[in-house]
Amino acid sequence: MASKKPSKLSGFVYSNTGWKYSAATRYALFLLLGIVFYISLSSDLLPKRYDIKVNTTSAKEITAPKQIPDDKAKLKAQEAAAESVPNKYAIIPIRADSLVGLLLDRIDSLNQDDLISQSEKVDIYKDVIPQRANDFVQSFINSSRNAGTYSDTLLEEIQSVIAEQAYTIPEETYIKIPRLTSQDIIEMKQVARDIVIKLMNDQIVDAQTVRAKVAEQVSVSSLSQRTAREVTQELVRLVIMPNKFFDEEATKEAKVQARQNTPDVFIEQGDVLVAKGDTITPDLYALLDENGLLSNEINYWPQFGLLLLSIMLSAGLMVFIRYSGGTAGFKYNNSQLLMLVLVFIITIFTMRLAAFLQTDVRFYVGFLAPVAIGAMLIAMLLDMTLAYFCSILFSVLSSIILNVQQNTVFDFTFGFFALIVSYVAIFATHRAGQRSTLLKGGIMVSLFGCVTVFMLKLLGGGEWNDTQTLYEVGFAFAGGLLTAVLVIGLMPFFEATFGILSALKLVELSNPNHPLLRKLLTETPGTYHHSVMVGNLSEAAAEAIGADGLLCRVGSYYHDIGKTKRPFYFIENQNNMENPHDSIEPALSKSIIVAHARDGVEMLKEYKLPKPIRDIAEQHHGTTFLHYFYHKALKLAEEKGAEPDITEEDFRYPGPKAQSKEAAVVGIADSVEAAVRSLRKPTVEQVETMIEKIIKSRLDDHQFDECDLTIKELDIIARTLKETVMGIFHSRIEYPEEVKKPKKEEGAPTT
Repeated sequence: MASKKPSKLSGFVYSNTGWKYSAATRYALFLLLGIVFYISLSSDLLPKRYDIKVNTTSAKEITAPKQIPDDKAKLKAQEAAAESVPNKYAIIPIRADSLVGLLLDRIDSLNQDDLISQSEKVDIYKDVIPQRANDFVQSFINSSRNAGTYSDTLLEEIQSVIAEQAYTIPEETYIKIPRLTSQDIIEMKQVARDIVIKLMNDQIVDAQTVRAKVAEQVSVSSLSQRTAREVTQELVRLVIMPNKFFDEEATKEAKVQARQNTPDVFIEQGDVLVAKGDTITPDLYALLDENGLLSNEINYWPQFGLLLLSIMLSAGLMVFIRYSGGTAGFKYNNSQLLMLVLVFIITIFTMRLAAFLQTDVRFYVGFLAPVAIGAMLIAMLLDMTLAYFCSILFSVLSSIILNVQQNTVFDFTFGFFALIVSYVAIFATHRAGQRSTLLKGGIMVSLFGCVTVFMLKLLGGGEWNDTQTLYEVGFAFAGGLLTAVLVIGLMPFFEATFGILSALKLVELSNPNHPLLRKLLTETPGTYHHSVMVGNLSEAAAEAIGADGLLCRVGSYYHDIGKTKRPFYFIENQNNMENPHDSIEPALSKSIIVAHARDGVEMLKEYKLPKPIRDIAEQHHGTTFLHYFYHKALKLAEEKGAEPDITEEDFRYPGPKAQSKEAAVVGIADSVEAAVRSLRKPTVEQVETMIEKIIKSRLDDHQFDECDLTIKELDIIARTLKETVMGIFHSRIEYPEEVKKPKKEEGAPTT
């Protein structure tokens, strides 16, 4: 039988041709889905338009389709906000305590100079002390300007205010300063610094107010001499200066920020723009024109936005499906994609029905929409991962379609509700084995839907015991039950129309009363037992690597159904009889052996079993080599003294090689079960070595080239098969070292 090579086109890997694998059809389906999105959302997202003229009477009431900015009202609000901004002040840390220290150090130095007369010292102090204070301020201004610490405007304000509030020391104080001794100045310096630090810690706008407190502070200080107290008081008053200054730039910036932060003033969505019977003034006409409400000048931006949204949803789904298929490209054929489009149409239609019953008051009717129906169908008919992604799309669609709010495009409540119930539906039913499981899943959806609605109600500040909450919870519960009913009704339609092999269908096919399984049991009991064992092994291995374990189990039940045509040519059915292969040519034996795969496919087609089951029966041997009959043929040729006219290719299965992980896993489990059964007293080491040898042999023979099994997954399969074989054949496997049991004591109970 000639091997059929899989063809490749546009990222697909096929074993068939036709519309199911056409790239053009595939893209047409995604385009169709985009059109479905556009049409289904247009009534929610596209504004209504009116045919009216200036100075005519409006025959209809026209409301704002969205929030419309009111620029005039906003301008007034901005000016009011700017006027309400208080003046901004900057706190400048001026170290006046260091200035008073510098002044006292200068006084101490000059007082100790005996070459200068008393009157000369008085004249010097009159010039030096005010100048030192001015130089201190100017030095602070210059250093701050050079460092860029403050703006020039603020520094000018500081210099101006300090100059305006400068203190002038009385004439009599200058006369007293030369009388101070060094000991007096030492005491004065500490007291003066403490007073300045204490008073300058406050925010000072008016220095005169703070200077009024100096006398009190000096009087309670440790200074005892009158002259020292008087001089200290005047010097402290001199160095006390403002440290809080009006910041013009900060104030302007605050006013600018206040204008910028003024919220937009809107004509709210739904507010009446034109009442019925109103005259259309030029201003009203301009307002309607600016907001795309006139039919004579269509605003295409909303249409373009909706088009982009539709493309994003459809293209996002296409990209997800494309890259979730791995290197093989799309893992779904066009028939399955058509079914996916149909699921979207059904789900959107049910949302539309619920939206038709909604009003602004009865918005909770939206919770009746069976939004989880799409996620549940996709999880059971296609793939759980795809169902999770589609749940996000369904939540986006429901947040638009079921939205009754006038000022938003998306309604978070319905979007979040749809996402939660969809995820719950997937989790509850993706491995459903019985129809009753769907009803249980619907109840789960109902319960979690009720909890979600209740939670959102509490988070929104509502009361849990009001009538509206009861309606919301009640409709959410009914929506879950409606979801289950619809899915139960739609599942047979999709399975029959698209030939989908769901978990429910697989469980039905695993029933021993199926005609083919009864035939296998009655006519080839050895093969039946072998198939059951292979099912146990392959299911465990498949689940360990994330493949479909149930498909492997059911596929294993049918993988050798072709042996029923010639049962006694297979060793598991040869009980107390001679092996018929001993009396026929190796080439004929080979033809009989490899024919069971082709015969099995024909029988499975006759009984209309789904294609994944047929693929496992056809591919589980791949193009493996029949070593025994090849070497037997060589030996016979050698005995006859003839030159062998055969090649290894003559003694291979026709294939094709495994195209899926499930087919590859069943093939490995088939070989492992047969090999272990051939061992009379297998040990753990023998089993482990044999499994590794079988997998390595198939890997070296390139039997896994056309499926996406990785080396890591093969290691997991080997480990899982070893553990499963040890469990199944526990009574037959001899362990290398058995722990010797202690001798039974006399009188010990027996088991």
